Amino acid sequence: MKKEGKPVDTPLEKLDRLVQEAVHPLKLDFSNTEVAFSDKSNSELKKGYWLFRLMNKPWLVNLGTKLGIPAVRMGFPFVNMIIRRTIFPQFCGGATLLESQRTIERLAKRNTSTVLDFGAEGKSTEEDFNRTMNETLRAIEFACSISQNAVVSSKFTGLARFGLLEKLQTGEKLTEDEAHEYENVLKRVDSISHAACQKGICLYVDAEETWIQDSIDALVNKMMQRYNTERAVVFNTYQLYRHDRLQYLKDSYKHANENGYFLGAKLVRGAYMDKERRRAAEKGYPSPIHPDKAATDEAYNAAIRFCLDHFEKIALSNSTHNADSNMLMARLIVEKGLPRHHPHLNFAQLFGMSDNITFNLADAGFYVSKYVPYGDVKDVIPYLMRRARENTSVTGDMSRELSLIYKEMKRRRLV
Repeated sequence: MKKEGKPVDTPLEKLDRLVQEAVHPLKLDFSNTEVAFSDKSNSELKKGYWLFRLMNKPWLVNLGTKLGIPAVRMGFPFVNMIIRRTIFPQFCGGATLLESQRTIERLAKRNTSTVLDFGAEGKSTEEDFNRTMNETLRAIEFACSISQNAVVSSKFTGLARFGLLEKLQTGEKLTEDEAHEYENVLKRVDSISHAACQKGICLYVDAEETWIQDSIDALVNKMMQRYNTERAVVFNTYQLYRHDRLQYLKDSYKHANENGYFLGAKLVRGAYMDKERRRAAEKGYPSPIHPDKAATDEAYNAAIRFCLDHFEKIALSNSTHNADSNMLMARLIVEKGLPRHHPHLNFAQLFGMSDNITFNLADAGFYVSKYVPYGDVKDVIPYLMRRARENTSVTGDMSRELSLIYKEMKRRRLV
């Protein structure tokens, strides 16, 4: 397989690129709801408006979180049915890969790729870990059959026991049983990385809490060094709300460059801020999180600039719902004269959220993806509850998603 480097356009490709840039100058407007919801019928838009209105009520979301998760896990059928008909289709592609295919095809029609994400997380038994590995392997096989640009996402906490990862990070010596357990973890991680490499797709590895992230990093770096020699296959996730991650990103690039492999870098702001600060306070160590949002934004945007400065060897997935960071990357791509659809220059958002960003970027010719979780309700319920909380307004104002849907309904004269 030929190594990726700076793309050399054929005369026809160069003409296509020049025409595209002439037709699509950088006039991005993330408030353009006509583009954002162009594939939504009036009934779909009304359903979304109703759902986000419910999620805009903190008391209802809190009640649903407290009662919904245990009710699903205890197997109450009516709860499962309610979730399948309401919040599930808003944020998930389906219960299975085949169920998700319609969503994937619909996204493809809008020039948007798919990141398949099996929703199971926080498992604890070898049986569960092997089930997650096998499901990830099926996702990889499925992804390569439907799209050249499909990606599969993996949480290594679905492949390894949290306590084992925590102990590895402390440097404490493993028992004989734990050493054997870790060998099984390595085999699972290698199996999915090898499959992704063989099938020509990418594997995005999610970030976790700081007290197991070093263990995750060690596994991902091992896989990148093994499988990223000809292209970026395995991607690590950098949580830029951590004050050490920008430097770690630069160190990762240096290591990749010195050892002859491509760095896969998925950038996010971070998902565990409250938990991280609370644990740091309880255990008496400095918080690993930036002191404020402005510092996080500065680090995040610096990471985008760094990746674009080295895009030939860094494959970037800018995985954020932040409009300013997405606009920054789009502007830099145009200013630097880089191909808008280069495989190293990806934007990504979650399915069911930030359609105003995703589809306006896609409409302007950029390489864009949607994270599409799938799985049984019992597997994805924690994910669904997090999405509900993210869309809750604690101030009484309309959430961002609700306000965008309302704007489009007004444009269509539905309200």
